[in-house]
Amino acid sequence: MNKYEIMFIVRTDIDEKTQKDTVSTFEKVLTDMKAKIVNTKDMGQKKLAYPINKQLRGNYYVLNVEASANAVKEFDRKAKIDENILRHIIIREEE
Repeated sequence: MNKYEIMFIVRTDIDEKTQKDTVSTFEKVLTDMKAKIVNTKDMGQKKLAYPINKQLRGNYYVLNVEASANAVKEFDRKAKIDENILRHIIIREEE
């Protein structure tokens, strides 16, 4: 298993419950594929550098995980599809 840092931005124009459900859904995607979530950090709402899908602000979340490549690929695939995720990035941490 490799260590990854996953950062994603959730829309702010949805209600708080939907935001929390989105985060837990993506955590579940990883845990269902035997990944271990080491740390979850809610960075709060921040102004975007440029508008994304007419959104000017977003809620930033950072996950530190130990996961297989397949789990990370599945997270990436679903994040691209989900309309509540504005942007995401996955960085593999060095050993």
